[in-house]
Amino acid sequence: MYLREKTLSFKLKNLEYGGNNHIFVQSMCNTKTKDVSSTVKQIKELEALGCEIIRVAVLDEDDAKSIGQIKSQISIPLVADIHFNPELAIIAIKQGVDKIRLNPGNINNEEKIKEIVNLCKERKIPIRIGVNAGSLPKDIAKPTAQNMIEAAKRHIQILENLNFTNISLSLKASNIDLTIEAYKLASEVFPYPLHVGITEAGTSFKGLIKSSIGISKILDLGIGNTIRVSLTDDPKYEVIAAKEILKELHLLENIPTLTSCPTCGRTQYDMIPIAKDIENYLNYVNKKIHVAIMGCAVNGPGEAKEADIGVAGGINEALLFKKGEVIRKIKAENILEELKKEIDNF
Repeated sequence: MYLREKTLSFKLKNLEYGGNNHIFVQSMCNTKTKDVSSTVKQIKELEALGCEIIRVAVLDEDDAKSIGQIKSQISIPLVADIHFNPELAIIAIKQGVDKIRLNPGNINNEEKIKEIVNLCKERKIPIRIGVNAGSLPKDIAKPTAQNMIEAAKRHIQILENLNFTNISLSLKASNIDLTIEAYKLASEVFPYPLHVGITEAGTSFKGLIKSSIGISKILDLGIGNTIRVSLTDDPKYEVIAAKEILKELHLLENIPTLTSCPTCGRTQYDMIPIAKDIENYLNYVNKKIHVAIMGCAVNGPGEAKEADIGVAGGINEALLFKKGEVIRKIKAENILEELKKEIDNF
């Protein structure tokens, strides 16, 4: 089995992609790519949250011709997602895109693929082969793990015959078990880095649960060099979720941890909005800090004694504590302000 630190590697802009244990967080814009200002704005927002690689959809020539303008205004690697029309890949490459994503199920013109590969060789642009269970080649009807591997083999063979090996691979399905099986097989068959995700997983609630289970099981096998948590929602939630998954698997550091109790009849202050506000605030904090928002002053400091900073509420006030030791009382209306100051100064 090819574990992630043993895969082949290549440069993706300024990143060393593959061949190590660092797992990159990836997302995809849901803006229209030709709307350059909106796309750049979204990419910068995602980067601020921790996105390391961003993909955009290229549906037509206007999208493809916008790649250069977008790339000139962002700092993270830009991937062009191409379906059906290889000419769009050629335009995107000439615009300076950092990576191309192709689907072997809907691009099968070998002459055009050769042209794409030659351009990628010249410009040192890697290619991601994206296999989806729902869009396999027409002669491969049934979405099984073996058939997904077969679809990948066909496209990889074309690239390898052209002496092109700057390849990454994804084999996604909406079914967790099928996805896991496909990635297990891929890690045994191919030496290339693997991009992991559960496709069409669903909304930010059910899709997050599904993605967390599937991605975590694959990563726990030592498989996967990048991940995307695919959600039917604002892409920022994909990035936040991906970082949380990696943190809980001890694969990412410098990420805050939030502990908050589920509330009960002992809670005597408006705790839930405070916990949600601090959770959002911590999404933009790049440091290893453990913050606790606890419901009552009776048990709070003791139950969250491992937290670096925390509050436990009472009537019209809260106790601020550090490592379980009470530091001072805070008026209820000042909880958020005081807690954010402590986080910033940690």
